[in-house]
Amino acid sequence: MAFLELDGLVKRFGDVAAVDGLSLKVAQGEFVSLLGPSGCGKTTTLQMIAGFAEPSAGTILIHGRDVASVPASKRGIGIVFQSYALFPHMTVTQNVGFGLEMRKVPRPERERRVAEALELVHLGGLGQRYPRALSGGQQQRVALARALVIRPDLLLLDEPLSNLDAKLREEMQIELRNIQQSAGVTTILVTHDQTEAMALSDRIAVMHGGRIVQVASPFEAYEFPATDFVSSFLGKTNLIPATASAGADGATVVAFGGSRIETSAAPAATGPVLLSIRPEKVRFAPPGTGYVCGKVRTGVFLGNQWLYQVASPFGDLLVVHQNTGRPEARAGDEVELAWDAEQMRLLPPERTHG
Repeated sequence: MAFLELDGLVKRFGDVAAVDGLSLKVAQGEFVSLLGPSGCGKTTTLQMIAGFAEPSAGTILIHGRDVASVPASKRGIGIVFQSYALFPHMTVTQNVGFGLEMRKVPRPERERRVAEALELVHLGGLGQRYPRALSGGQQQRVALARALVIRPDLLLLDEPLSNLDAKLREEMQIELRNIQQSAGVTTILVTHDQTEAMALSDRIAVMHGGRIVQVASPFEAYEFPATDFVSSFLGKTNLIPATASAGADGATVVAFGGSRIETSAAPAATGPVLLSIRPEKVRFAPPGTGYVCGKVRTGVFLGNQWLYQVASPFGDLLVVHQNTGRPEARAGDEVELAWDAEQMRLLPPERTHG
């Protein structure tokens, strides 16, 4: 039995379905991210799980119990908001212990559990400080300690790192994952940041238009996207209209422009498809050996890599190469692009992003 099960979840606002028939199972101790753009329904889904919004249809089961009629305060859920929502007039210790005090936990036990929670988030010596004296990362840890100290069955994270600068956000991703694993608490994260979702999650549920379009591990979702929306949202990709036909020994022949590539790595398909190839899988090929000809528009140096934009008959294509100490191409260069056949992914022809 799944620890958390969402079955046919719907939330309507008038005639608009913000969440439309969403189903998801989450195992005990698992870290799952709801990933998608603004307006895809991920925050509304989190609010329904928390008990802040009532579903229009569907069920929410925690440990096999339908929590539809259970108040938010009785669901055994810890929540960390984007704003942290710390009480400015309370010390760190008072902020973390507030939930325990409301639950009338005896003072000796409350003090012990607060101390344990602060040690877990590496703030053991800062209990007497006020939020205004803390950095953004420290405030985020206080909010996390406050959510964990009540020993929740489920931890909900609503864009918890979005207010941090890029370097601190990266550091806190590692710290947050370590804390979650140490606590062993089942966790749902809402985010629009694909890097954050991939760094933290056991599985990612990619959402679009109020629905989940793919649930997979970060590696599987990135390497084997189900649709062009997943492919484009979860990192950068090149999409080329193509036609697939059956080849020898179960292989698939992919034709686009004047090129034909045979592959057994892509699922068998016939008819129109979208060929998806990640920029880091594309290389500059010797003259006469490439699949696509084009001209370099720009080459952007990013430190550890170069990002090239190449004008082609299929529109602008992206190429990412690791920095080898010198640029491999310059603006205006005529180039040919190639890639290994097994790196191609064939997607349904209907474009679902936009």
